[in-house]
Amino acid sequence: GSILSGALAGEQLARLHMSDDYREVIVEETLAYDMGRIRDVRQGPDGYIYLAISDGNGAGRGNFETTEIVRLEPID
Repeated sequence: GSILSGALAGEQLARLHMSDDYREVIVEETLAYDMGRIRDVRQGPDGYIYLAISDGNGAGRGNFETTEIVRLEPID
């Protein structure tokens, strides 16, 4: 099986190919990078993968970041 993992500092989306018991990462594959700080990765009820991405410009209280929700679609 696989796990999708987003990174804040690395600004990348990775797919981790796991062992059958999910205790070991067999292969790590970078799917996307330089998209912004990936704050959350979820699968929606429609089966698509959604990412919450921020620009990282918020500098503390009262300074808000721009956040967008991105839907990934499969490539044929």
